[in-house]
Amino acid sequence: MLMTPEYRQSNRFVESILPWVVCFSASLFFFYEFIQGNMFASIADNIMHDFNIRADRMSYLSSIYYLSNVLFLFVAGLILDKYSTKKTIMVAMLLCVLSTFVMACAQSFYVALVCRFVTGAGSAFCFLGPIRLASRWFPPRRMAMVTGAIVTMAMTGGMLAQYPLTKLVAQLGWREALMQIGYLGSVILVLMGFGIIDKARPVRIKREKKISLLLTAQKVYLNPQTLRAAFYSSFMNMAIAVFGAMIGTLYLVQRLGVTKEQASVVNSILFLGAILGGPMIGWFSDKLGLRLLPMKIGVLTSFFILLIILFLPVSLFFMKILFFLLGFFTAAQIISYALVAESSSSALTATAVSVVSILVQGGYIFYQNIFSMLLTKHGEMQMLNGTPVYSLGDYQLAALILPIGLVLAFFALTGLKETYGRQLER
Repeated sequence: MLMTPEYRQSNRFVESILPWVVCFSASLFFFYEFIQGNMFASIADNIMHDFNIRADRMSYLSSIYYLSNVLFLFVAGLILDKYSTKKTIMVAMLLCVLSTFVMACAQSFYVALVCRFVTGAGSAFCFLGPIRLASRWFPPRRMAMVTGAIVTMAMTGGMLAQYPLTKLVAQLGWREALMQIGYLGSVILVLMGFGIIDKARPVRIKREKKISLLLTAQKVYLNPQTLRAAFYSSFMNMAIAVFGAMIGTLYLVQRLGVTKEQASVVNSILFLGAILGGPMIGWFSDKLGLRLLPMKIGVLTSFFILLIILFLPVSLFFMKILFFLLGFFTAAQIISYALVAESSSSALTATAVSVVSILVQGGYIFYQNIFSMLLTKHGEMQMLNGTPVYSLGDYQLAALILPIGLVLAFFALTGLKETYGRQLER
């Protein structure tokens, strides 16, 4: 049957828009989980006061989310490569929403720990799912930009978890604010149900998939290219893990002598920088057809910006600019996901990308606890209205791990092979 030009044009329009609709719908899960993962920057003092705990135990509550995430990431990639992506991430999202409602009502610190563990388990699929869908709906040459767009969705959630959540907590209390987050998750779950469409994998990939679990692990988890890229992303993400996800607002209160709400605005700008930096750096990498050069520019620029943030006297306005730039240039970490996807077999995309996610999310556990350990051991804590308060000297000592991490990120690039935006392994 002959198609009219109007029908063909309409069909091409649908084909060009549908991949974005699918990936956008799946990315809502990532958006929601970044609210979950970063909300402790806004409610840390409320949590410490309500459960009568110090910064070290509060870091347990924050980091157990990432511990659970890492544990389940080891199987999440294998599950997504084998089963329906839509069904898998819908079940995972449901677990996250239910555990949010339970935590809002928790009266015990240990019940809250269990809720955070369950949420972290579900979130193991929040990034791999969209990346798995993107790898089937988009060609490899567009993966850096698409990955940047997916990360942008997540950073929007991280930004929402800063000043807007701080205001909501001030008005309603942290428990009612969590209930509102649970209601938001319920709406997102419905949107995901309508928007996500599984795309059948090619016959060639089905034949490739007949590979043993042990061989899969060897090909993915022992791949030097994948491991170097994963360590780069993990170290580049350290500022988000420490400032954005846990302690940035409280640090800025001491650093600038401003209110908690003013500090949360600055901290949220870190995510605004990443929101714009992710897709722009991804587009730049795709346009150049290079992966390593933008990654090097990102880490070197981030290093010098971070030194200014930590040690030079700056105004509130200039600190906002610096936090924006830090978020923008550390977003170069998203190129690692495209590089890993291009360096791996098409049948193992989710499993390979899961290695990057494991080290990034595992970094949250390690960096947050190292930071908290240095903070609490420095010995200048005071109690103010039942809440622990730490000095600027405490924060600056603990924050030394951030520039050290960026130096390690630069060295992680050594030995990486350039993919030139093409699939190297078939």
